Amino acid sequence: MSQKQFLVQLSAHERDRLQGIIRSGKHKARKITRCRILLMANGPNGKTDQEIADALNVALATIFNIRRRYAQEGLEPAISERPRSGQPPKFKGRAAAKITAIACSTPPAGQAKWSLRLLADRAVELKIVDAISHQSVSNILKKTNSDRT
Repeated sequence: MSQKQFLVQLSAHERDRLQGIIRSGKHKARKITRCRILLMANGPNGKTDQEIADALNVALATIFNIRRRYAQEGLEPAISERPRSGQPPKFKGRAAAKITAIACSTPPAGQAKWSLRLLADRAVELKIVDAISHQSVSNILKKTNSDRT
């Protein structure tokens, strides 16, 4: 992870853009950290990876990756968030709205209020979804700020 392998040479416009992002405070912390890494690594007299890691409390691999992305892809890809892997949400949109509507309705006879398991069973019974866990129902209700159970 040598500093010389991917040298960061920011133009005046790029430096101004990075400093503007840092000053505005309207961006995610990760993006601001990436901007700081590039500013500290700028030029032949820029700080070493270890100095940057110590100053910003980030891993050396992170610094190496930011330098590499800047050298190979440019400024925007170096500071922007890449899509993350992982499974997309299974229940969104209409299904989530219907589950929330059930939670807001009158509970079944003999029940004082809906339980998460009852909601999950009712959603399957009404064929809103093929299968759903009570935890998924909880997550849906959390996102809608509904505390009906």
